[in-house]
Amino acid sequence: MTTLLIVDDSKLARIVVGKAVAGLQPDWTRVEAANADDAITQIEAGGVDVAILDYNMPGRNGLDLAEELRAAYPDMPIALATANVQDEIIARARDAGVTFIAKPVTEDGARGFLSGAALKLRSSRL
Repeated sequence: MTTLLIVDDSKLARIVVGKAVAGLQPDWTRVEAANADDAITQIEAGGVDVAILDYNMPGRNGLDLAEELRAAYPDMPIALATANVQDEIIARARDAGVTFIAKPVTEDGARGFLSGAALKLRSSRL
């Protein structure tokens, strides 16, 4: 069983991401967090395999969260979803080993990340 954490301060955005994921990975469980602190709490509780993080959130932004998660969970597939397509943000995401997904998140936009994550999880479980 694979669990994906969707982190976004917008409930509507979490629904949009959830629908895109459901269309591509219908058997994955989807859980949500509204901010970085909630996300950390859920991940530390265990069971989260994959994360899609919003960039613009109150408190810590998604890139800071991604870097923190990458340090603690080096093999977790992580994507940063944002409409803020600045070179600096994309470069920092790449440096942290985080996939960039443009918002609004669509099945087409998420397909590469989700299929790569599924492959990585399958091979790590063998």
